[in-house]
Amino acid sequence: MPFITANGIQIYYEERGSGKPLLLIMGITAPCAVWEKHVSYWEKNYRCILFDNRGVGASEKPEGAYTTAEMADDSADLLEALNIPEAAVVGVSMGGAIALQLAIRHPDKVKAMVLMCPWASCDPRGEAIFRHMMHAKAHLRPEQFANFIQVLIFHKSTWDHGSEELSESRKQASVDESPQPLHGLEGQAHACISHNVVSQLKSINIPSLVIGGKEDIFIPEWMAREVAEGIPDCELHLYENAGHAFHWEELDDFNPRVLDWLDTNY
Repeated sequence: MPFITANGIQIYYEERGSGKPLLLIMGITAPCAVWEKHVSYWEKNYRCILFDNRGVGASEKPEGAYTTAEMADDSADLLEALNIPEAAVVGVSMGGAIALQLAIRHPDKVKAMVLMCPWASCDPRGEAIFRHMMHAKAHLRPEQFANFIQVLIFHKSTWDHGSEELSESRKQASVDESPQPLHGLEGQAHACISHNVVSQLKSINIPSLVIGGKEDIFIPEWMAREVAEGIPDCELHLYENAGHAFHWEELDDFNPRVLDWLDTNY
């Protein structure tokens, strides 16, 4: 398994495809394997670098609260260790927040950026969700916690027409041999809660695309718009009848849309 020391911790990473480098930053609770439906498409055109964030998967899981700035430094050091001076970045949810910090803290390393359901600051409702996520992780069985996450991220249409797949995912969670530990989730959740880059968005001067679902109940539309309106000349696309998991729910449109945008702007 490929590991590299970045920002003082061991990071698990994978490389797929060839071409210009494309760094993929995953969201809260999820290992980099969750990129599979996307990286299998994008790797035909780009050198995709995907990795487990601190606190999850095979990467190191330090105790204590994390910050998105710290996790952005993880990403920057990973690129440095791989001798990649600059890359395009795609970040989803917490990964979008981390990507924002990466563009702010290490602007020379980011050439273009796709922000999937991102946020610039966490309001009281958002904080309540992340705190409840920590509470749920501490008290629910793995399949029950997976069900809670599914409720947050999937649109009604997925529940109506994809319930068997959701049920199978919950069963897989119940037999996962390496689930995220509670302290890893808590560290990531604290990073999400403390994230606030509203005043720094105007300093981002790279091609940027914010993309999300109009009916996202986890990271609602106003959060995506706050990011898009704060970054100069940022593009925005919101899917109708889609939730936080819009990138799976609209997979056939999403994958080529991002690829076409990268081909034009990177």
